[in-house]
Amino acid sequence: MSDRADFDLSTVFATVADELPEQEFLVWRDKRFTYGESKARIDGVAHHLAAQGLGCHTERDQLPGHESGQDHLGLYLRNGNEYLEAMIAGYRARVAPFNVSYRYVDEELVYLLDDSKATALVYNAEFAPRVAAIRDRLPALRVLLQVADESGNDLLPGAVDYESITGTTAPTAGLPAPSPDDLYILYTGGTTGMPKGVLWRQHDIFISAMGGRPFGSDTPLGSYAELAERARSTGGAMSLLMLPPFMHGAAQWAAYNIITMGGRIVIPDDVERLRVADVLRLVEREKVLSVPVVGDAMARPLIDEIEAGDYDLSCLISVTNGGAPMSPGVRDRIRAALPHVLLLDAVGSSEAGQQMNTVASDEVPSAVFNPQADTAVVSVDYDRVLTPGSGEEGWLARRDIIPLGYLGDEAKTARTFPTIDGVRWSVPGDKARYLDDGRIELLGRDSVTINSGGEKIFAEEVERAVAAHPHIYDVVVVGRPSERWGSEVVAVVQLAEGTSVTDEELVEACSRSIARYKVPKRFIRTDKVVRSPAGKADYRWAKSVATAAADAEK
Repeated sequence: MSDRADFDLSTVFATVADELPEQEFLVWRDKRFTYGESKARIDGVAHHLAAQGLGCHTERDQLPGHESGQDHLGLYLRNGNEYLEAMIAGYRARVAPFNVSYRYVDEELVYLLDDSKATALVYNAEFAPRVAAIRDRLPALRVLLQVADESGNDLLPGAVDYESITGTTAPTAGLPAPSPDDLYILYTGGTTGMPKGVLWRQHDIFISAMGGRPFGSDTPLGSYAELAERARSTGGAMSLLMLPPFMHGAAQWAAYNIITMGGRIVIPDDVERLRVADVLRLVEREKVLSVPVVGDAMARPLIDEIEAGDYDLSCLISVTNGGAPMSPGVRDRIRAALPHVLLLDAVGSSEAGQQMNTVASDEVPSAVFNPQADTAVVSVDYDRVLTPGSGEEGWLARRDIIPLGYLGDEAKTARTFPTIDGVRWSVPGDKARYLDDGRIELLGRDSVTINSGGEKIFAEEVERAVAAHPHIYDVVVVGRPSERWGSEVVAVVQLAEGTSVTDEELVEACSRSIARYKVPKRFIRTDKVVRSPAGKADYRWAKSVATAAADAEK
């Protein structure tokens, strides 16, 4: 083990696995893997990748921030042990894995796999027909690994059965030594535009978001020896139920945080839909300590079932929210039903890693967070860093440990990672405001800000206000063209089952927490609000619903 203060993600896992080979690492359905067993399977997959000639071809110091010198491996998988195995195996073979949304249709997949310049793809058999339909349009894609599943789809011509390679022996030349400069690639969700691949050095994302800086500390781990000691001292003590899909960055980050503690990851049996009662029984059975959720889309069904059912959740010590806002009403219900549980709300992004958090309490208003030491608010014109109490609206930003850039996009890299007073910052596009006490109020993503009658309105702020009504099950707020306002605020709402509410009642509820000009001009009912599998709002879908409703009203 090295005593250097820099890390790569495959050696991070190997360090813990070598320290705790018999410790249980992952539970899914009837499978139980120890750290040692998972490491052996990961090595087998890495050996296969290397034998196909995949790896690093140009070192990081010879490339600008928006370019990659590695082969790229698409992870077109639902949750399961294969996702983490293939991801870590890619790191071990110096291949850069990246997330692929399993909701994409053919054209979106072609865009993503072409934009990423993917040379390899590991996919569930259920997606084999879609891969077959597009593979001729992707000449760079030459290595296919198919994971058998309940679909029963046959192995595609030229593809290799994933399970058959988990015991592959090392190639004659062995494996290359991984580098802290090797890439961690995370594609953005594309809910407001086309997905972009964010490029991180593995050392940087590890320190930023994947356990390299233990929770509650400003001091990162200094060596692999220190990592081994941390895992040894906490091994087996922590367990996490993985509800979000691994294709979401927050899930990957949570997994590695558990790994650094020698902990255990439990995956629900059904990875296609959220079966809440089964999930809560799994928490009981496996004595899970922590459950991460992504906004109301996951938290609301959970609290509905907890309130209606009879579950022993005394084992739980924390529920963590990230990736999407949690409405105040849902937050209060969780605290009331699980008073012994720490409810943590976190803020981060693909382009900045983890930045802020808060522990829910009566004293902490929604959307107000405690920033890390490297997080601040910069002015709207990027010319200075703001100070607490200025009252000025600006951009949430992070310095020091930030990404290299966007894959293949030099111009967007320059815009998102500007230099201010000689310091390079990550400014992904969230508007924020410093409070007098140094906390930060998160206003919302600029890409979904609505300019109505000359006033800027943050969709997420309006969503919180609408969701406060007890009959609103889910809501997404967008702007649509208006002759009078330029753009008018519209709320697409899903009502709680068996309830009804008038527009006037919703207007009254909103007016209690937001200014009148921010209140939606229209409330459009829908049977189901569409979100990503990770729970993120699909603003493109909501805008199409709002526009179609306007056309129908003419």
